[in-house]
Amino acid sequence: MVRTPSKNITLAEFMMLPETKPASEYIDGQIIQKPMPQGKHSIIQGEMVSIINLSVKPKRIARAFPELRCTFDSRSIVPDVAVFTWERIPRDENGQVANVFQAAPDWTIEILSPDQRQTKFTKNILHCLNYETHMRWLIDPEEQTVFVYIRNQQPVMLDELKDLLPVPDFASELKLTVGDLLGWLSE
Repeated sequence: MVRTPSKNITLAEFMMLPETKPASEYIDGQIIQKPMPQGKHSIIQGEMVSIINLSVKPKRIARAFPELRCTFDSRSIVPDVAVFTWERIPRDENGQVANVFQAAPDWTIEILSPDQRQTKFTKNILHCLNYETHMRWLIDPEEQTVFVYIRNQQPVMLDELKDLLPVPDFASELKLTVGDLLGWLSE
């Protein structure tokens, strides 16, 4: 993450700024621009959104969104993958998916890029778990490791190819191993 040097601004001021490419997040009064996704990051992100949606969307259980801005509790974050249960997806007056999501996702997935540090992610993960987020994954393609953070539980580190990745209860039909996930990088 690239910290944009500036004075502290309010969340309202941040929300008035134009969107950046790659996205910027608002955390603790600071604007932090995410790095441009690279190959491994993009593959994992794209596959995760597809796999999750194939599992939960047809039954209207939940929906996965790539790079969705979620603004809640004085933060505005853009997880690599944000998953909302169907009844929590914000809708506009026409019943369509809203453009603005002012809630914490139920499940998020972050993919570490080579120049990112786990510490910054971990702080944000812990913050989200204090709100409506039930589970967060932090995938490190270089280390071939997945850290799973579940509300009110010890984090779990998975690095064996056969390890089955825990998912939230609403996605219990999704069966994915560390090996499945890392295998996408060789396809």
